[in-house]
Amino acid sequence: MLKTNRRTFLKATAVAGASTLVVSDLLAQESPNEKVQFGCVGIGGKGQSDSNDANRFGVVVAYTDTNRNQLKGGKRFKEAGDNAFEDYREMFDKMGDKIDAITVSTADHMHAIIAATGMKLGKHCFTQKPLTRTIFEARRLREIAAEKGLCTQMGNQGSAGSGLRESARMIRNGLLGQVKEVVVWSNRPIWPQGGERGEGQPVPDYLNWDRWLGVAPKRPYVPGAYDPFAWRGWWDFGSGALGDMACHTVNVAFAALDIKDPLWVQAITSGHNYDSLPKWSKISFEFPANDWRPGFKFTWMDGGQRPDPSLLEGKQPSGSGLLMIGEKGKFFSQNDYGQDRDLLGTIDAETEAKYLAQAKEELKAADKYADPYGGHFGEFVSAIKENKPDRCWSNFPNYAGPLTETILLGNLAVWGASKPETIGPKIEWDAKNMKITNNPEDKARLEELVTPKYQNGYARI
Repeated sequence: MLKTNRRTFLKATAVAGASTLVVSDLLAQESPNEKVQFGCVGIGGKGQSDSNDANRFGVVVAYTDTNRNQLKGGKRFKEAGDNAFEDYREMFDKMGDKIDAITVSTADHMHAIIAATGMKLGKHCFTQKPLTRTIFEARRLREIAAEKGLCTQMGNQGSAGSGLRESARMIRNGLLGQVKEVVVWSNRPIWPQGGERGEGQPVPDYLNWDRWLGVAPKRPYVPGAYDPFAWRGWWDFGSGALGDMACHTVNVAFAALDIKDPLWVQAITSGHNYDSLPKWSKISFEFPANDWRPGFKFTWMDGGQRPDPSLLEGKQPSGSGLLMIGEKGKFFSQNDYGQDRDLLGTIDAETEAKYLAQAKEELKAADKYADPYGGHFGEFVSAIKENKPDRCWSNFPNYAGPLTETILLGNLAVWGASKPETIGPKIEWDAKNMKITNNPEDKARLEELVTPKYQNGYARI
């Protein structure tokens, strides 16, 4: 486990002088007993880059994946030797005393139970976005991380970009004046969605299908329908285009405006069969005023839906983008991570420069520049070493959890909008108590999208 001398490795490089550091130099100085030791759960797809990052900033001592081809293929997995597992529980049983932190890069439906298991054992946690598949699970991970005092980070890696952090602070400081509306659109889904399951087939030898299903209801294996990527389009496993990309594309607006705890959500979609999510959706959120900004409307669009071109003042909407409309001007980004900044309206270069300079100073003073730590994952590891959970921008208690809760609430509206091109019922929401306060049709099933019922003997977190 991480010893005191390993936790204090970066102490000598206080943030006041951090801008001069070179991450590769810091890593080269580490001895083996100073490295953060990782257990990586899910090592295909995004899990490949996450486990690579774990090996870059620390050392991976255990790998877990339900796909045996992933476990047996490639030099870096062979290095794990006997420490390669098909079940995360076995990894913790056999390697728990050697693991400081975990990465969780599985399908959405398994994020929460794996992360919670590790955090309850005192393991710091990096989990891919969306943090969880359901709202209750996001709230529960927030609670566990706070109770245990752990360093946590969600994998919306654009959070580490200076463009996002600076723009969010500039808007928060009044660059746009009072913001009245936010519009976000995505080119997702880019996987099959809105169709039927297909015929079940024998499970291939390389896949532990029961472990892959985990907490989800049993269903036959269908080649290409779920593993390794298309699971995002199924209600039991994923959270659709919204869950896949909103943690990225909404991120700068969330940081700028505290986009959380909406009063209600409502959607219109291409229709769906309650098994696979729709081909496209358009979701409206209404946010109340808080103690520093007025209320505003937020609209999410995916599957080819685009904003009214008149809102963009002659700009052409890209495949994905974000627009914030304020009383002094508009913020337009065509980058999924919010790194690009195009100010529309009457905001001049001098005003932009003034707000940018102020934002940079405030971010430095708050230790909110990730660059010295090697970006998003490096920030997470440096937080572990210095025992500074708040250094992580997308930490579970204060950021990733509330962002995920807000985003997933949109899928309650999508569930209700099952009839093609018909506006679904309004879902009124009590965020504090995670309760639907009105009586929309199919309320009981909607409540299962808030608080899931785990299957196959898995205990609730």
